Amino acid sequence: MLNNSDSANQQKDAKLSIHQVLHWLQEDNLISAGDYEKCLHYGSISKSQNKHPLNVLIECGVTDQTQFGKPFTLEELTRWLAKKIDLPYYYIDPLKIDVAAVTLIYSHAYASNYKILPIRVSKEEVVIATAEPFVRSWEIDLAKIQSGQIKRVFANPDEITRYLGEFYAFAKSLKGATDNSTSKTGSNIYNFEQLIELGKASDLDANNQHIVNLVNWLLQYAFDLRASDIHIEPRRKQGHVRFRIDGILHNVYQLPAAIMGAVMSRLKILGRMNIIEKRLPQDGRIKTQSAQKKEIELRLSTMPTAFG
Repeated sequence: MLNNSDSANQQKDAKLSIHQVLHWLQEDNLISAGDYEKCLHYGSISKSQNKHPLNVLIECGVTDQTQFGKPFTLEELTRWLAKKIDLPYYYIDPLKIDVAAVTLIYSHAYASNYKILPIRVSKEEVVIATAEPFVRSWEIDLAKIQSGQIKRVFANPDEITRYLGEFYAFAKSLKGATDNSTSKTGSNIYNFEQLIELGKASDLDANNQHIVNLVNWLLQYAFDLRASDIHIEPRRKQGHVRFRIDGILHNVYQLPAAIMGAVMSRLKILGRMNIIEKRLPQDGRIKTQSAQKKEIELRLSTMPTAFG
């Protein structure tokens, strides 16, 4: 994994400037002279806040002169800029990203510093989404640890920031939960469940926060993706988490058996179910809130399986 200290060998980087982007918009006859001056002035005020130029343009209220003054959306500006700088545009679909694999390449601090998000990792190719096309020194570092081709794509800066936070938070919680289950309970998940239920170990209470974070992330993730169903499916070694979206069941994540058991126990506790009972079906309900403070009610149903 690459950390910030690994970038000693840096080439000349240049971040996008509001002046540069406004010039290109004017060059393409997309904005008026009035919008140019207004956004240039607004950009000079916002410079100290380290905002991406596209975000500055949205806040400024820049309008598309080819669409009778209709305000640009961030997605429209992202697509336009990708074409302008000759990089493939990429829509980030979290369901198509192997979070465990991509978060192993860079540390969160490193990826955030360069505004990059690993999208796909294989032996032949690594695909990296960026919001700063002229910041490329990270490629030197990546080439040292990756033998395959490095492919850059351009993505919405807000989406990169959002998924950097979500993916790395999830990976951190999963690692913390995995480390805890290994050190405290080994492969005996029943012991782990009993400790959670009884809450007798104070050191476990602190570590259990990782499980809480995992469950909260999964529920929020399902809400954001408008999933109608969440399937938590235990298996011998790796359990599956699936979301049903528009009638289609999508694989979202795989969790080690021990962590899967703890996640299921957490959901049972929230749904006021008996976490010890595994042989009989159970039903429960959870009331929670989304990040937007919208109340969400979930119906829980469990069925006995060979692995829990």
